[in-house]
Amino acid sequence: MSTIKDKIVLITGGANGIGKIMGEKCLQEGAKALVIWDINQANLDKTTAELKAKNYKVYPYNVDVSDAKDIQENANRVLEEVGVVDILINNAGIVVGKMFKEHTSKEVQKTLDINVGGVMNVTLCFLNQMIAQKEGHIVNIASASSYTPNPKMSVYAASKWAVLGWSESLRLELKAEKCNVNVSTILPGYIDTGMFKGVKQPLLTPVLQPEYIAQKIVNAIKYNKVLVQSPWTVRLVPALRGILPLSWYDFVARNIFGVYGTMSDFVGRPKDEAVPEKQTAKMN
Repeated sequence: MSTIKDKIVLITGGANGIGKIMGEKCLQEGAKALVIWDINQANLDKTTAELKAKNYKVYPYNVDVSDAKDIQENANRVLEEVGVVDILINNAGIVVGKMFKEHTSKEVQKTLDINVGGVMNVTLCFLNQMIAQKEGHIVNIASASSYTPNPKMSVYAASKWAVLGWSESLRLELKAEKCNVNVSTILPGYIDTGMFKGVKQPLLTPVLQPEYIAQKIVNAIKYNKVLVQSPWTVRLVPALRGILPLSWYDFVARNIFGVYGTMSDFVGRPKDEAVPEKQTAKMN
């Protein structure tokens, strides 16, 4: 069991959506300090003000997790200004809901830089300190799409397949070292945060409410859960893909559960809420 009380928690993409909710929940659990990394300065300002008004210790940083240099510079600042991060939640991510042929090279690279490179590079900056203190917890937000292909999600799915494979491999490496640094991998279905606005619900698979999945992730930290798959239908996917011939699985996913049509009316976040380009302003 991992304790959140008196720990320093860092959440990427922590100024909005489930990142914001998880941050407050960790503070309610008694976290000593919350470090928020986000690229949206307006959200950083708003969330920080809200949490500080409740007398919580919050340290916001404007960080572009697609930029390894920016990650390293701000990680150094966190270690100097706040201390060793005990709990790291790699939450930042983006999706471009298009057919692959419609993507630009910039969109492909940006998705991979944030969803894959960002997760790995942020972890690299804090992992050795966790190992040295013989305690820590890393949470990696993958996706139900880590298990299944889906039209109009090719690059996103690729990035989340990568996160799942890396996260599980990291978990095994740390387990072999017996360093008491735990890894939880989260595989949620669609979450009602606006990121996937316009998606259709697959059969028996409700769109998750942010409060619900945020609590499940916090519980994963507290009880050292290795995999969190939610809703329950996510667990069916690897089983069906393992048992059924691929053509049968495609038929079931497309025609029975409706998975392959979920992105047909995808809208996503409004442009004014989308991930902005790199901002130069930093916030202590």
